[in-house]
Amino acid sequence: MATAILPPIGHAPLLDDTTAALAAYLGPRVVEVRSGERGAGSGVIWGSDGLIVTNAHVVRAPAMEVVLADGTVLPATVTARDETHDLAALRVAATGLPAAAAGDSDSLRVGQVVLAMGNPLGLTRALTMGIIHALGTGDRGRWIQADIRLAPGNSGGPLVDVEGKVIGINSMIAGGLALAVPSSLVARFLAGDTRPAYLGVRVQGVQLPGAEGARCLLVLETITGGPAARGGLLPGDLLLTAGRTTLREPRDLPVTLRDLAPGTPLPLTILRAGLRREITIVLGESPNDA
Repeated sequence: MATAILPPIGHAPLLDDTTAALAAYLGPRVVEVRSGERGAGSGVIWGSDGLIVTNAHVVRAPAMEVVLADGTVLPATVTARDETHDLAALRVAATGLPAAAAGDSDSLRVGQVVLAMGNPLGLTRALTMGIIHALGTGDRGRWIQADIRLAPGNSGGPLVDVEGKVIGINSMIAGGLALAVPSSLVARFLAGDTRPAYLGVRVQGVQLPGAEGARCLLVLETITGGPAARGGLLPGDLLLTAGRTTLREPRDLPVTLRDLAPGTPLPLTILRAGLRREITIVLGESPNDA
């Protein structure tokens, strides 16, 4: 006797129940962000006291409008904006709003199921689902890359895990993938500290020995008293990876450090005297920012 693969007709599958519940939970926590009469994008209620998080590119004027799920339109003031990380904070005069819960973007794994909600192409609070495609860096810093469908109007909306916790703020589409700003960086932005961390090395890009076409970074100098010197990195070491990032050219290192906070332990894969080693350096604060 064959085993039934699908549930009986009329019985809602567990996945349907979960995603429908998530949509119902997220809806009141996602807002429309408008510049006058023109819809601009989405936002997330981050604090019940009227704090809204969105993208910097969504904010087109010092004063915006926020539309709540029940249709209430509230004037919003821009309180912080960071174009480098594409984040903005708005404030509305309201209390008791249903705030979203922040998740831990640093613990994400490739393949995790994620969902996004926003206001794309004239729709309101549309939901889409996919998986984490990759976790890495690009020219503008760290990103969560998700195999998920977004459209104009989704910008500034939440990327959430299966518990409904916000693990990123959706920013753009690149190569068919959604790119979201990690929630850990959102927390630093709201705390007013997005200064890049400091490693304290001078490097140059070189050919990786024994690997045709592959490149890495040669440590030319470790700054006296800096994190790299204190952590045991030596001139002549070859840097292969920093965290999840493969290091090929000198610009890869500052891009990696840009979104990391001082005090963060950074795992490095190095080659020393032909032997592969794993070391961890606790990043510091740049003396230029002191």
